[in-house]
Amino acid sequence: MSEEKVCYTEAELAEFKELIEKKIESAKQDLSLLQAAYSNDSDNGTDDTSPTFKAFEEGSSTLSKDENMKLAMRQEKFIKNLSNALIRIENKTYGICRVTGKLISKERLKLVPHATLSIEAKRAQ
Repeated sequence: MSEEKVCYTEAELAEFKELIEKKIESAKQDLSLLQAAYSNDSDNGTDDTSPTFKAFEEGSSTLSKDENMKLAMRQEKFIKNLSNALIRIENKTYGICRVTGKLISKERLKLVPHATLSIEAKRAQ
């Protein structure tokens, strides 16, 4: 009768921490690019072209900025979730499903390192 593992080892947690820190760094770089894209006012616009073309360009520019803002908000949420995962690593509660109390599989955590639900709990949602 083998006992089911209830938490990850220090070495496993260190491995997850390294993975998460790399993802945070990458996500922050992506976020700064998105923020630059929607806040850039020196867009080499179409001020000297025909009024009709300019109207299309402004509409496209507005849509693009709106989409970039939405993507930036999602990226900020992703960074926050990853940061919360680092806190769970420090608290030694990382990788424990908040519904079932069982360990979330390593494979799932490598793909979604900020996961707080096991596959079975996620399916039951």
